[in-house]
Amino acid sequence: MQAAMEISHRYCSSELESYGSCVSSHPSSWQHDCHHLKVQVAKCTSSHPVIQKIRTDCSQPFSAFEQCLKENQNSVANCSDHINKFLLCAESVKHPSLAEICRF
Repeated sequence: MQAAMEISHRYCSSELESYGSCVSSHPSSWQHDCHHLKVQVAKCTSSHPVIQKIRTDCSQPFSAFEQCLKENQNSVANCSDHINKFLLCAESVKHPSLAEICRF
């Protein structure tokens, strides 16, 4: 997961910041109001091999987390167990080192 976060931060920081700001600014309607920014983050990160592997290997816990967010838009803290399960999964994903991925 650390590699995925580093990749996301390095290559998609402006998209992540815009999405985070939108979510913070729209606590009760972020799911609808920030959807276009979520799509931009997904497009930015989706092409990287580490992100692709985490998405594949951890699709079930991530889907459960997203469903929880949809059902708890006004109380996202209710989804902490779901995000923890996703993060544990992502941490366990075996992936090549950043040096191997970023070879030219």
